[in-house]
Amino acid sequence: MKFHVLTLFPEMIEQCCAASILGRAQSKGQISVSATNIRDYAENKHGHVDDYPYGGGAGMVMQAGPICRAFDAVTSGIEGEKHPRVIYVTPQGQVFSQKMAQELAREEDLVILCGHYEGVDERALIQIGAEPVSIGDYVLTGGELPALVMIDAIARLVPGVLNNSESAEDESFSDGLLEYPQYTRPEVFRGEAVPEVLLSGHHANIAKWRREQSLIRTGERRPDLLESADLSSKEKRFLQEYMTRDSENT
Repeated sequence: MKFHVLTLFPEMIEQCCAASILGRAQSKGQISVSATNIRDYAENKHGHVDDYPYGGGAGMVMQAGPICRAFDAVTSGIEGEKHPRVIYVTPQGQVFSQKMAQELAREEDLVILCGHYEGVDERALIQIGAEPVSIGDYVLTGGELPALVMIDAIARLVPGVLNNSESAEDESFSDGLLEYPQYTRPEVFRGEAVPEVLLSGHHANIAKWRREQSLIRTGERRPDLLESADLSSKEKRFLQEYMTRDSENT
């Protein structure tokens, strides 16, 4: 899979994606991440890519011209006639989720536009067919950090990027629930012991315990996720009984 990032700060993207799992995946050719500097496509000697907003107001707006020229340069190197999926990082967009990450991981090419200042000329977004996507209800200084969040979440779902094929399936949000608690050696740490069931070697009991812990953790921390989770009637009863018992003990 190929990520094409349009940004004013390509070094932020390149340096982060050269490390850890993303760096290893690039070296193996499983993914590629390229960062294109939008300033390289400015048509003035100072490299300005922003101007004052029509109608007045605070701040500056990124101009359509440099963005569209950068986009044209990037997409001219993409094989095939299919228009690549384009994401514009903005707090005004649809909230990024694990489901969206799974969907985007099936793309061959993904273009991500990082905004700055007070935003981007709307005509640029129309011209390049950008979809607005947000990583949360807050405002950052630029789109690079959200772009990196998305790249990391998407790339790890590309086949072969993670060493353990089960890692991307058996974790938080993969089945609509939060992940169960994890433990490793030693068996006892500062008086706290690993749950006995995890030491039993009984795989069915371990799987049952983990599922129940996922239900409990989701109910306590993110009850909103339970509305769309695929739960059996037995699991719903278990969760209801646990939450009722827990409220009586507090």
